[in-house]
Amino acid sequence: MKTLTATFASLSIMTFVHVAADKAAATPSLSGLPSAPMFEDVRAVSPALERYTRGPLLGDLWKRPDLSPRDRSILTLAVLIARNQTIEMPYYFSLALDNGVTPAEISEVITHVAFYAGWPNAFSAIPVAKGVFDSRPR
Repeated sequence: MKTLTATFASLSIMTFVHVAADKAAATPSLSGLPSAPMFEDVRAVSPALERYTRGPLLGDLWKRPDLSPRDRSILTLAVLIARNQTIEMPYYFSLALDNGVTPAEISEVITHVAFYAGWPNAFSAIPVAKGVFDSRPR
């Protein structure tokens, strides 16, 4: 439960932030959807938010041993979809694929979340997931 609580708290800390500037630069805005700002932009507006993102979120939470990066990716996708946070979705869909989550599993996460968080939230994730899937080599 503590891990789940920490995950929800950290997701609220990192609204509008990509995990790494180089990944963000490599993840263009998909299908005209807005993309999250780079670390430099966050630092210019809110240096403390940038430090919290790099430290507690990326330096601590994502590296804890009790959940694998794959499991953390699935949980993060579910929360982002449930909260309709489409700005972060392109990065985290791509990260999930990098962490071994398959497109079929991402599809299942979207479908499962629809029943608990609503169809509009699930439908908002569809163009983002499609854009990420289409942008990656097969």
